[in-house]
Amino acid sequence: MSKAKVYDMSGKVIEEIELDENIFGIEPNVNAMHFAVKSRLANLRQGTHSTKVKSEVSGGGKKPLRQKGTGNARQGSTRSAQWIHGGIVFGPKPRNYRLEIPKKLKRLALKSSLSSKAQDEAVIVIDKLELSEAKTKKMAEILKNIGAESALVVTAEKDENVVRATNNIKGALAATVGTINTYDILKYEKFVVTREALSKVSEVYA
Repeated sequence: MSKAKVYDMSGKVIEEIELDENIFGIEPNVNAMHFAVKSRLANLRQGTHSTKVKSEVSGGGKKPLRQKGTGNARQGSTRSAQWIHGGIVFGPKPRNYRLEIPKKLKRLALKSSLSSKAQDEAVIVIDKLELSEAKTKKMAEILKNIGAESALVVTAEKDENVVRATNNIKGALAATVGTINTYDILKYEKFVVTREALSKVSEVYA
């Protein structure tokens, strides 16, 4: 049975709770996690890169050199690739990099990544995470208190103060239960989740 320590914001351990075995106690599937990360990174690509081929660059028209007698190679257009400002051969063109992943595989990858964190004792439950204002200094202090300076911080609902305070910290990211993904879970060293969010994770992903 996987367990996790529950901390308060000062870093004091309040208790130790058992984690849901259906989410935090499965055998991690490496292939599923790899495909989920690959899909996530591919879907983040815009694919707007573009180069001009010979027919799209300006210039050309008149033959640059006569066909014979100059000692040079035959040249038909200054738009050819070997000329400065000529077209690009086999250059990138706009394309869609999107990689679809089946829902069951996506959920398996998410559970695998959470189980992997649980096995590494990298799941930290925080009793409450409340900030009166979006102060990065305060958020950094809380993370330091619980030993999670590199962390994915998960709350049940979006808390603007937590989001703004966390996003200014290098090596930390704020998310909600509905927005967590395999890539972010694996990217950060610790998985910090509020007690309320932990219950919601069990409801949503079990």
